[in-house]
Amino acid sequence: MTYKPYALIALFLCAQTQINAQNVLEESLEEVVVTDSRFKLKRENSGKTVIKISQQEIENNQGRTISELINTKSGIEINGSRSNAGQNLGVYVRGGRNRQVLVLIDGIQVNDPSQISGGYDFRLLNLNQIESIEIIKGASSTLYGSGAATAVINISTKAANAKKISAVYSSSVGTNQTESDQNYNIADFNNSVAFSGTLNKFTYRAAFNNQFSDGLSAAISDINEKDAFSKYGIDVNLGYKFSPAFSLNFYGSHTDSKSEIDGFDVNFNFVDTSDEFNSLQSRVGVSSQFKYNKGSLNLNAAYSEYDREFVSTYPSLYKSKNFVFDMYNKYVFDNSFYTIVGLNVIENNATFTNDETFHVTDPYANFVYVSDVGFNMNAGVRLNNHNAYGSHFIYNLNPSFTLKSSNGYTKLFGSYSTSFITPSLSHLYGDFGANPNLEPEENLTIEAGVEFKLNDNFRISGLFFNREEKNTVLWIDGGYLNAADLLRAKGVEVELNATPIEKLSIEANYTFVEYKESLARRIPKHKANVQFGYEISKSTFTSLSYQYTHERFENSFVPLLESFSVLNFYVSHTALKNKIKFFGGLDNILNEAYQDIPGYATKGRNVRLGFNLTL
Repeated sequence: MTYKPYALIALFLCAQTQINAQNVLEESLEEVVVTDSRFKLKRENSGKTVIKISQQEIENNQGRTISELINTKSGIEINGSRSNAGQNLGVYVRGGRNRQVLVLIDGIQVNDPSQISGGYDFRLLNLNQIESIEIIKGASSTLYGSGAATAVINISTKAANAKKISAVYSSSVGTNQTESDQNYNIADFNNSVAFSGTLNKFTYRAAFNNQFSDGLSAAISDINEKDAFSKYGIDVNLGYKFSPAFSLNFYGSHTDSKSEIDGFDVNFNFVDTSDEFNSLQSRVGVSSQFKYNKGSLNLNAAYSEYDREFVSTYPSLYKSKNFVFDMYNKYVFDNSFYTIVGLNVIENNATFTNDETFHVTDPYANFVYVSDVGFNMNAGVRLNNHNAYGSHFIYNLNPSFTLKSSNGYTKLFGSYSTSFITPSLSHLYGDFGANPNLEPEENLTIEAGVEFKLNDNFRISGLFFNREEKNTVLWIDGGYLNAADLLRAKGVEVELNATPIEKLSIEANYTFVEYKESLARRIPKHKANVQFGYEISKSTFTSLSYQYTHERFENSFVPLLESFSVLNFYVSHTALKNKIKFFGGLDNILNEAYQDIPGYATKGRNVRLGFNLTL
């Protein structure tokens, strides 16, 4: 790897921020956000409507997948999350595609260079190992680089327990059936166990999870054919705090999944087949901390390998690897002005007919200003240097103004952001429709909105966005080409969080997305979510959630997928001084029949039961 020596040289000089800026950083009772600036800012001082999925919300969705949970948030549609467990996922945010959504794990980019989109597969992760998730929408390429055009999803894994040793075991079972096959056989099994602790200056965490699902065919079928999915994963994190100023963490993960899938016959009709998809992912990385008087020097570096195999009449094998290096300095000039200057290096390699590689070397800078009178500014620049596409300058301006009151605030905000998306290695050199002459995509996003908060009981926000895409990569007549015209996506997002009475919580959101020039494939024009949560007692929680998905365009052969609604119920109860938690869920209560992807089966009414045991 070309850049590994830089990571080794910088390893013992780098750090993660721990800054004591009093008027914008974390306070014990106030929600803070990190991903939009890399500083722990109070929400009122952030120029975005950051979606924060807390540990409590994750606990209240036990038994679900990460994609199912994220799919309930505004502006996001994860296509395939309601289907067979082995179904490929399409992540659409604000009318964009997978390649325009960047996924971070503990602050560092993850992606599979052999994927058509170059994206990351959420099926590799287990929700039980996640501490929290932050989602920022809009172009964030100045901080995070190519691919962060419509959203950044930052997933934080759980930290080591403060005790010398602790263990958490989780298990759940459930049905896995379509609307037309309501047999209520147990066909879905999930188990995980994690050990962690702190021994003086040493911290450790090791987790194992496995899943097996059967009972649901990938393709809609009249025969009693089932396609199984199995997965196991291992995660390890080891850390050592050498001094109050310097600490070091090493981590690694390995995931192995196998899916029975359906494919095409000799006439290219989608039918039940005995095809398989097998996937292996291995990842190792390091992060370190070295703090000094007014700031810190930070390093994150990771190396990943991916093996994907399709076993079918048309077999294929994909191998890829990537190395990510991100070093940045954070400095506080005073309690109002914060800066980041960094260098992000990525090298992607994938095997098609030949081994193909590209690398980027991006210097970047970001500035945060928070004034006493309520004016805030988040601004950044990045110079993207690609070995094949040369240099491209991108920037971000994100002002906001907060009017504070004794019991809340009103925040006005806007942003003007550019982003740069290079074609994936698969687009350029892959086995199907590759085009090495593709131009990179360029995006411009403008948004404006308002957020109002009253005490801790009520918060509502609304925004308008307009996004322009230039050189959009499309599949046209059997190959990838750049669109000749600009594509424009516009929309509205509204979010509500309220506690109207004690113990009752309401979370709701609505999204409108529309393309000006064409119909948006698989993206609903209207989508709404609402969830009512109620604490029956200190130990018992229940929720009822509803999701409406508007009709969606597919293609000229299947011009329209009908709209549908799904109603879900969840309950949990803790006992033995919170040592054990029982939970249960009933999804798609009304057994709605619908199609997420034409020809593919979707889940009908399903039941699941489980427990968490903490030792």
